[in-house]
Amino acid sequence: MNPSVNTSDPLQVCQGIPARAAAVLARMPKVPVGWPGRFVRMPHGAFMHSVDRGAGRPVVMVHGNPSWSYLFRGLVEPLAKTRRVIIPDHIGCGMSDLAPLGYCFTLKERVADFGNLVHQLAPTGPVDLIVHDWGGMIGLAWAVQNPTRVGRIVVMNTAGFGLPAGASIPMSLRIARTPGLGSLLIRGFNAFVRGAIRYGTVKPLSAEVQAGFLAPYHTSDEREATLRFVEDIPLTQSHPSWNLVQNTSENLGNLAEKPLMVLWGMKDFVFTKPFLDTWRTRRPDARCVEYPQAGHWLLEDVLEPCLAEIRNFLEPVHGSAT
Repeated sequence: MNPSVNTSDPLQVCQGIPARAAAVLARMPKVPVGWPGRFVRMPHGAFMHSVDRGAGRPVVMVHGNPSWSYLFRGLVEPLAKTRRVIIPDHIGCGMSDLAPLGYCFTLKERVADFGNLVHQLAPTGPVDLIVHDWGGMIGLAWAVQNPTRVGRIVVMNTAGFGLPAGASIPMSLRIARTPGLGSLLIRGFNAFVRGAIRYGTVKPLSAEVQAGFLAPYHTSDEREATLRFVEDIPLTQSHPSWNLVQNTSENLGNLAEKPLMVLWGMKDFVFTKPFLDTWRTRRPDARCVEYPQAGHWLLEDVLEPCLAEIRNFLEPVHGSAT
């Protein structure tokens, strides 16, 4: 369908389900409660999808690559009993529109999209953040720029800083960043999503869950965002996203008074122990929980223990403004 916008609605929310989201829904054997959510138009014209369920103080979850809001499906209903749960899909991911003409897939654009969505859906008061993978850099880059909007923070196998001492980029990511070859593997054969399904967890994923993660990424065009995320990892100072990563790292002190908890799958081959050690050094006050038998997508391996930690961590505020 051609989505329309209710011009009397200041949120610029789509009336109906955009064609891109409808295609994703049709591919899913089981659609989680809360999906689809709302479709909010960004300044560049594309619609950004976000789960929006429950009431109370918002908790905003930010996914990375190559997942989408589906990764957080097990947290939605339990947390929505006392909180408003907001989970956006980045442009080109999940049920959001594919990137519009001229979109460059940079960290700066991702942070701007995220900020626009938060401003439209939750324009005032503090929000709590749960961030994972590259969603950590996106969410934390916004957070250090808007510290008065931030309440509590949960980080899961992610970073708010560059590559720490002792860490390295795994060979799979180096291959994925190789010009020509990376595009063939990721856009042609969907290797990044399929690789994450195979190696991102300790427990094998069911066919139903595999289909859920694969649903947004059936065609070469739909896989562009997964490739461009990989290309946007800044490893040199000449990279366009280098300065924003460094700025975020240097300004994490803006969030020093914000309660922070770290949940970590220890069998992650990308966000390895040096990343966790850096969090411990940067935030010695934070509660850190290691899951020895969990991988990068730790919510797939240890959902219930993570949920218990998150509920306890968010419990002091429930729907309040403190």
